[in-house]
Amino acid sequence: MGTARDLMIVAMDLASSRPVQQGDLSLGLAGAEMIDLLGAEAVALDGDRIVPRLAPHFEDPLLEQTATALVRDKPYESLDDWLWRRGRGLAREYLTAFEEEGLVSLPRSPWIPLRRDWPAPVESPARQRARHRWATDEPLLATLAAAVGLRDEVPDDLPAPGDAPQAVLTAVVGAVTELDAVRRRRAVEDAAFANIWRGA
Repeated sequence: MGTARDLMIVAMDLASSRPVQQGDLSLGLAGAEMIDLLGAEAVALDGDRIVPRLAPHFEDPLLEQTATALVRDKPYESLDDWLWRRGRGLAREYLTAFEEEGLVSLPRSPWIPLRRDWPAPVESPARQRARHRWATDEPLLATLAAAVGLRDEVPDDLPAPGDAPQAVLTAVVGAVTELDAVRRRRAVEDAAFANIWRGA
């Protein structure tokens, strides 16, 4: 449990050396939440559909919010649709929650502009746990980190995460790839528009 929180902490720890796009991270966080819901047997996957099962209480308010936002009527929601819906702005939600919980240090001064990159996580049991999972190449965290660009690849000798988690990881990779394609297409369109505006 806590995979999304661990991914967020790793992303903040690596922000200076390995910055990641907020959209990519948000999709990864949504995938991490789904993996935790699967682990808690709160949901199951039926093909590409997310089927709600148990309704456990989560101490993590963000994960509790995720569980209560599941579509509970047939034909249920597809995994891809859910990633995009839940992932919208999710990195910012986690950052806000971390700030409220005192898990990050965010320098605030009238003389210093607010930093645009992620603030640093403070020393805490949550950070220690995330660092341990990262240092030991825990398969789920390592694969999610690779999917959102926090590492280049996942070691070949890592154990398989299981069918349902693997389906989530594959969906995250697909969504991040799609988002990158959208960015590239917009960049080309913006460049073409700029050339027309300049009369090039």
